[in-house]
Amino acid sequence: MASISIPIPLRERAKSGVLGWLATVDHKKIGIMYMVMSFAFFIAAGLMALLIRLQLAAPNLQVVDPNTYNQLFTMHGSVMIFLFTIPMLVGGFGNYFVPLMIGARDVAFPRLNAFSFWITLGAGLVMLIGFLFGARSDAAWTAYVPYSTKSFSPTVGMDIWLMGVILLGIGSTLGAVNFLVTVYSMRAPGMTAWRIPMFVWAMATTAGMVLLATPVLTAALLMLVADRNFNTQFFTTNRVQLWQHMFWFYSHPAVYIMILPAMGIISEVIPVFSRKPLFGLRAVVISTVLIGLLGFTTWVHHMFVSGVDPAIERFFMFTTMVIAVPTGVKVFNWLATLWGGSLNFKTPLLMCLGFLATFVIGGISGVMQGAIPIDQYVHNSYFVVAHFHYVLFGGSVFGIFAALYYWGPKITGRMFDEKLGKLHFWLMMIGFNVTFFPMHFLGLQGMPRRIATYDPGRGWELGNLIATIGAFLLAFSVLIFIINAIKLRHGEPAGNDPWEGNTLEWSTASPPPEYNFREIPTVESDRPLFDERMRMPQL
Repeated sequence: MASISIPIPLRERAKSGVLGWLATVDHKKIGIMYMVMSFAFFIAAGLMALLIRLQLAAPNLQVVDPNTYNQLFTMHGSVMIFLFTIPMLVGGFGNYFVPLMIGARDVAFPRLNAFSFWITLGAGLVMLIGFLFGARSDAAWTAYVPYSTKSFSPTVGMDIWLMGVILLGIGSTLGAVNFLVTVYSMRAPGMTAWRIPMFVWAMATTAGMVLLATPVLTAALLMLVADRNFNTQFFTTNRVQLWQHMFWFYSHPAVYIMILPAMGIISEVIPVFSRKPLFGLRAVVISTVLIGLLGFTTWVHHMFVSGVDPAIERFFMFTTMVIAVPTGVKVFNWLATLWGGSLNFKTPLLMCLGFLATFVIGGISGVMQGAIPIDQYVHNSYFVVAHFHYVLFGGSVFGIFAALYYWGPKITGRMFDEKLGKLHFWLMMIGFNVTFFPMHFLGLQGMPRRIATYDPGRGWELGNLIATIGAFLLAFSVLIFIINAIKLRHGEPAGNDPWEGNTLEWSTASPPPEYNFREIPTVESDRPLFDERMRMPQL
């Protein structure tokens, strides 16, 4: 890794204190604000989940009334997807590390970046404040019509939810434009396509998906707002399938919008802690792009019981099976990277292994549901709840914690407590599986999702009790992480490169200065920091 001298552009002197954070256009500070915001929403959604699990721990409980229960699971899903997973992965880690990993001093449009954050925060607060003050949506995060129409959901809470998601879509779209322009035009000299880090490839693919999918969801939301408030008839005259098509055209790609950045994180962490290059780098890059493209060809598998033409159903069953192929390529390449490596079982690698184990289980159950006969049997049952939590929590959230432990020293300049990190991992791994694995059996036994209570004698009591115990263990594991994060103030100094990483973010200080790099690096391979270490003995 060589470097070239580029003058540092003069900027207005950075403001200090709270005002410095409120007025910042520094991509790193904006990334940190995304992370803090997203984690706060994660805690809120987790508390909602605990109330849901308490209500279902035994038959005929009255922890909350049925209407409140509907509002809780609506906001739980909405917050976890729109306000935690996507903002944390894309807005948080994407903003902080994409410029650092490509050798840039900032994103292409810093002020647009700040605007994206503030509109996202504003939308989240609108949704949450409406929930806290009684203006609550109760039509689930899918907002299926007719449940979300004025006839079935007459309160202003549904309108607040719709406007909040519209604003979130605007913020996501602006952020996606920023990422694509940044990656295309601001890479360090020598960083050709095959030298771009895998996390950056994942972020660029994700940004492309956001640009293609979000306008369709925004149009659907605006049409529903018009139906509710201006007496239009977009969805209210036997057009419920139209909403489902428009919603899932966004929301199934949204699964990959949530999982591709996590996959990029896994592709960065595993080689570092295996002391090997990523096996089949080009295959992993191609599989990333293929997932992004094929993600737009599978949305109808959410609608196999909604009366879609059988020939169309068979086509989408086929595409659902096909998209498992590039995902499988990634899994086998990660395993091949681990195989024969000098494994360093620190917390980031443990989180990656947790990702692999749980995501594969979710992928297997997903392929099962991609088969029309199986889907017709388990549709809207707890089997589906188990599946998407194994994919999204088992995938995205394990990936998020892998990134926090891996990049946390770079962000803060301090090391996490390794013992607490491993305790967090094992409690989360056990708690997660105790919570969600029994739901497969509950679904096969016929327990429908989204019910507020159930009668005794159906065989669901034990599974629900076990799941509730697991949920509290899972919550306790997050508390361990919070304690570990608080202890960071007194953690050991991290140095510039505590893990002996491969990519450019490890070549600068921890935390990085405002301008990122004193000199813009020149890249000569896909592992520039490894090259630098190999040259050092010869100097």
